Amino acid sequence: MNIGLASEKSGLPPKTIRYYEDIDLIKPSRANNGYRDYSDNDIHRLRFLQRSRSLGFSIEECRLLLSLYEDDRRASADVKSIAQDKIAEVDRKISELKALRQTLATLSENCHGDGRPDCPIIDDLAGKSKH
Repeated sequence: MNIGLASEKSGLPPKTIRYYEDIDLIKPSRANNGYRDYSDNDIHRLRFLQRSRSLGFSIEECRLLLSLYEDDRRASADVKSIAQDKIAEVDRKISELKALRQTLATLSENCHGDGRPDCPIIDDLAGKSKH
């Protein structure tokens, strides 16, 4: 199938599909006319990549997950370890976002929000914080 149909079936834009090919995550065959010819297996890999990326896995993590997926002798412990590492990363990001939210909330609470030019939010951004 051509890239348009592969895009439709996988839910990924053609540009992303070409990128995945450029970085060797998929390797479609070539038709006699030289055009890419995507198989059902390629579509399956593209969907696998789409789902993995939607769960926050990096390209390199996706590459590793794909290799484990294709390895019938894989240990599920290896896959679980990757997922647990991702959970720890997500937890760290959540913690950072909560701290960021608290900082923004404190700055916002200290801003009068009126017509005066004095603004602790601007002061903080400019490195002139008073707290």
